[in-house]
Amino acid sequence: MTTVKLTRVGNSVGVILPKEALARLHVDAGDTLYLTESPDGYRITPYDPEFAAQMAAAEKIMKRRRAVLRKLA
Repeated sequence: MTTVKLTRVGNSVGVILPKEALARLHVDAGDTLYLTESPDGYRITPYDPEFAAQMAAAEKIMKRRRAVLRKLA
């Protein structure tokens, strides 16, 4: 377990993540992280859950309409 500290940033509060956590998340300064609610609390992830859902829907359509997409290509 890693302890993080909350820091005042202007009118907001920020979290300082250690280098090891940033490396494990494959993120750097300026990247966007997403905070999602999970059954056991909150989860921080670099992957946008809405985008993942949209891509899953697109892949489903592409599989179903493979012949049409080949003709369009």
